[in-house]
Amino acid sequence: MEIKTTLSCPKCKSTSIKKNGIKSYGKQNYKCKDCSRQFIGDHNLTYKGCHSDISKQIKMMLVRGDGIRDIAILLCISINKVLSVLVNSSYKIVPKHKHYNTLEIDELWTYVGKKKNKKWLLYIYSRETGEIICYVFGGRDLWTARKLKKKLLELDISYNTIYSDNWDSFLIAFGGCRHNVGKQNTFGIEGNNCRLRCRIRRVFRRTCCFSKKMLNHIKAFEIVFFHINFGYV
Repeated sequence: MEIKTTLSCPKCKSTSIKKNGIKSYGKQNYKCKDCSRQFIGDHNLTYKGCHSDISKQIKMMLVRGDGIRDIAILLCISINKVLSVLVNSSYKIVPKHKHYNTLEIDELWTYVGKKKNKKWLLYIYSRETGEIICYVFGGRDLWTARKLKKKLLELDISYNTIYSDNWDSFLIAFGGCRHNVGKQNTFGIEGNNCRLRCRIRRVFRRTCCFSKKMLNHIKAFEIVFFHINFGYV
């Protein structure tokens, strides 16, 4: 019994395909006439990292708390493939609204390379919409708090009240900006901190997974922030 299969482009799914030479390891190479994507005909039967849907699977696993090595093992791909998808991702968050009734500020400690090299995340959260408005990385100091305030002002959004705990840097940086202090008003962002520690493997309380480079660290947070705000990656 003869079985015939129709080749389709792994990127745009077009069936307008032409042969495009032979690879150095003997595989037939093909090229899509519509999007110019090159691929080998039996890409689904060889290395899984070439599969058209693998990048989406990697991103979804990254935002659900899986580590780089775990993803590589579960998907039967290389660690470099997972890192490549993470580093080459480009996700930027923007506020969904121009006005918010309340905003909450808090800090979250993380580290890069070793635990002594702490990189503090300071960010602003809207409990009403469940979105992260803006964020910065830096030290746990006044300079980073002022950097966060500057970023908030650049977004050109308005709000009625902004809440934080009684950390001195928040009191100074956001003083006079309709700023109220009290842990009873920041339970929304505290809950989101817990969610971040469940969604980002390198922020787990007890884990051997951590970022070796600051770029990878920032990318891991960016993709999760985007998923929290918009529900997809």
